Amino acid sequence: MLNHLNLHRTLWGLSGALTVVAAGTALWNPGIYDRIVSQELIPGAFSQDLLSLVAALGLLYLASSTRPERVKHQILALGLLGYLFYAYGIYVIERAYNGLYLVYLAIFTTVFWALVSAGAHLRLDQPTPALPRTLRLVSASGAILQPLIFYPLWIGMLLPLMRTGEQIDSLYSIFILDLCFVMPAFLILSLLTFRNHRTGLLLLPALYALGFTLIFSLAVGERVKPIFNMPLSPEALWPALGLSLLFLVLGVLHLTNLRLTNTATQTSRLIPRQSAE
Repeated sequence: MLNHLNLHRTLWGLSGALTVVAAGTALWNPGIYDRIVSQELIPGAFSQDLLSLVAALGLLYLASSTRPERVKHQILALGLLGYLFYAYGIYVIERAYNGLYLVYLAIFTTVFWALVSAGAHLRLDQPTPALPRTLRLVSASGAILQPLIFYPLWIGMLLPLMRTGEQIDSLYSIFILDLCFVMPAFLILSLLTFRNHRTGLLLLPALYALGFTLIFSLAVGERVKPIFNMPLSPEALWPALGLSLLFLVLGVLHLTNLRLTNTATQTSRLIPRQSAE
């Protein structure tokens, strides 16, 4: 799927190693968020670092094990990169000026250019993806549901701020990352999948991996609140669990049922048969 795979594996490994340093340090010393993160957001920071560490270890494994023929590994790696772009985009945009901020910048930069390089090196000829029609429509519908929900929701929250000129102190990065990057990606890839376009078929599972990891971290953040002497909110926990489960199911179904055919291999197999005839 990707040309120059060794370059991409190097970027995956570098992104994973930097994230292990950042997330591991924060989990070891949560006090690093003192004075820069409000107390009610500490459980969310903890859960995000926990999921980021898992994603980083996954990237390190994929960097060491992925081969050109392992296309689904490459798709999963792009999903994990997307999650790290979002997670550390939050820290960079929200100005989390602690001792790790330069590492956050390094992760955000490396992941961004890894994704740009993947787009530039995406092969347009091989492999040829195929997905059963019913599952393709279900997967595309699940993807287009996200912008249909979150565009009105986030814009509805922004309009009062635009009327008053009020500047909120935290979580404004969510508006930027969702409205400018994630929701357009869901919209574009869902439409391409509806049309049975190879780019949508190949890349939509990566978005599901991003979505699952991101939303599941919100569920974990709710679940660990009692550790930080805060009450658990079922109203926030169950929707996050439900949406993360939706992403997980759609992503697994799409990826496991995705058939990948190498046209060149098919042609080489037909030539001897035609010659014999």
